[in-house]
Amino acid sequence: MRLGMLGAVMLALTGLQANAQELKTEEEKTIYALGLSIGRSVKMFDLSPAELELVKKGMTDAATGAKPAVDLEKYGPNLQPLAKGRQERAGQKFLETASKEKGATKLPSGIIYKEIKAGTGSSPKATDTVKVNYRGTLITGTEFDSSYKRGEPAEFPLNGVIPCWTEGVQKMKVGGKSQLVCPAKVAYGDQGSPPTIPPNATLVFEIELLGIGGQGADVPRADPQPKK
Repeated sequence: MRLGMLGAVMLALTGLQANAQELKTEEEKTIYALGLSIGRSVKMFDLSPAELELVKKGMTDAATGAKPAVDLEKYGPNLQPLAKGRQERAGQKFLETASKEKGATKLPSGIIYKEIKAGTGSSPKATDTVKVNYRGTLITGTEFDSSYKRGEPAEFPLNGVIPCWTEGVQKMKVGGKSQLVCPAKVAYGDQGSPPTIPPNATLVFEIELLGIGGQGADVPRADPQPKK
């Protein structure tokens, strides 16, 4: 029986190790890349090794036409609440670990604030416009936004972005650099910010406060987003 693309992926996963020396042809490398893409799409489920094996079995059964072990119409609707619960669990574990790092402070809102470089200037108020460089990542390390990559700082009113920024950046001084670990409830919450930020995502920002005041500008991209 001829296998579909997912079947080819499963053969690649079982017949090849994740070793560049064994990926000899362009087709093998492309199939492996497809496996990477699928793996990243399920990373939000925070799967254990045993659970990952169940995912592989489900993919293989679907790709080869084997009889499914469960009814997809019955259990498919459970995927969204499972993803939500797993995302929250992974975020909580990350926050707990981050709070124990040297120099980290847990704020009443749950934000983990860590100074990387002390500033010497003034601290902004919530009503101020700030000029910053920043990098935002998911807890997996996936970068979803960066003013560095755009090649220019961002400038926006501090009370017009996510609550994590409004609270955290006020603790900084001009010239300083800090890390903010933002619980979902003070970031993008249940809605997330599709397609880059999933629902209930804990986020990590590294922020350099370059200045306060000025004319300001619209937020250059959706992240950090204005409050809705």
